Amino acid sequence: MVFHYPIWVLALVLGLVAVALKKWSRVGDWFQAYQLFKVPEFNENMQDNYLYRKVSVYINSLVALEDSDFTNLFSGKKANEIVLALDPNQTVHDTFLGARVSWTNAHANSCRTFVLKIRKKDKRRILRPYLQHIHSVFDEFEQRKREVSLYMNGADGRWRSVPFSHPSTLETIAMDSDLKNRVKSDLESFLKSKQYYHRLGRVWKRSFLLYGPSGTGKSSFVAAMAKFLCYDVYDVDLSRVSDDSDLKLLLLQTRNKSVIVVEDLDRFVVDKTTTLSFSGVLNFMDGLLNSCCGDERVMVFTMNTKDHIDPAMLRPGRVDVHIYFPLCDFNAFKTLANSYLGVKDHKLFPQLEEIFQSGATLSPAEIGEIMIVNRSSPSRALKSVITALQINGDSRSPAKIGQRSADKPPRPAEEAGDQGGGFLCRESVHTVREFRKLYGFLRLKSSRKSGSFDLDSNQNER
Repeated sequence: MVFHYPIWVLALVLGLVAVALKKWSRVGDWFQAYQLFKVPEFNENMQDNYLYRKVSVYINSLVALEDSDFTNLFSGKKANEIVLALDPNQTVHDTFLGARVSWTNAHANSCRTFVLKIRKKDKRRILRPYLQHIHSVFDEFEQRKREVSLYMNGADGRWRSVPFSHPSTLETIAMDSDLKNRVKSDLESFLKSKQYYHRLGRVWKRSFLLYGPSGTGKSSFVAAMAKFLCYDVYDVDLSRVSDDSDLKLLLLQTRNKSVIVVEDLDRFVVDKTTTLSFSGVLNFMDGLLNSCCGDERVMVFTMNTKDHIDPAMLRPGRVDVHIYFPLCDFNAFKTLANSYLGVKDHKLFPQLEEIFQSGATLSPAEIGEIMIVNRSSPSRALKSVITALQINGDSRSPAKIGQRSADKPPRPAEEAGDQGGGFLCRESVHTVREFRKLYGFLRLKSSRKSGSFDLDSNQNER
């Protein structure tokens, strides 16, 4: 016998069943307020579970790990580095978006598993964001420990690499603190802007122009940027590039997470000391190929001056940030004296300030080299700087910066002055050249306080 019930009766029954199930679910939640999630070391096919490694790195990075009853201590890869690791069957607590969770390092039957314990009322709100947070922390950790390499192009059109161990960092760069903070903020914002750039339909790329006289710290600043980003460095020597096609192939061989550097670009463009065409260089800086060969790149171009450069080469998109590196003034000198000699004030400072104000100046590299040679005696070092400014400072005044050593032969390396027991070293240029031969790109220079930072061309991107 078949019974036919009105539709409203069926709807009522289904509604009562739904309410009953909901009530029962609340009763279950009252008895079991937490839910557990397991992250095993291996998946069902006995293959490595990559999430397990990410969770392991994340847990070992928690500050609360130190509060665990048992925590293992290991030596890291770097000198004096100590790594903490959660002991088996121990628990560590974490907080995310106001919710408290816990991780247990469970070991059973030779199978290692991390168990996440989370309140059911918080599960829907924080579970996915929390797992995404773990991925982000792991990616940052991997980026920091990544070994950075320096790549140099050879005559055969291929890259050669060596470990990149330049000592410069943004903390050691002698630069105006406000400018340095803006540079760091710009780089940090770039690192987090992948989705933003893609939403705009733009390549995830940032380009910098560093310009100023030789020896003012442009190369050291590039090294500091690369170490801050943990990016590989590709030094493009245009004199070894045969034609535009060769330059394109070099660009195609570069990888993501890299700093691509072209030093002394003005020399190649203005003096036409390369077989490359002007359009070939422009396409390298911001062409269709550049947009197809990868993401997350920083391009850096250095010049002594941009006065004679075609504005098309410096337009926004090809160059986003302009940073000027001038010769030393007194404020920059005090920064160098503090870094090289540990001297924040000295009786010779008024005399040095007067000399700088008269227009005499030297590059940070030259002053830094004098201080290195005389580092055992700060007074002798300062006297040597005074002697150097008096001997060579006149020709390096701001009115004659454009008439640098390109118009006259360099002074002999043996030239030295001795005043009051001071020793004047004139070997800084040779030191720079030897360092460039060794690394193929980065010249050993000290940096100084920079004068300007142009972000006007890209403020709309923020």
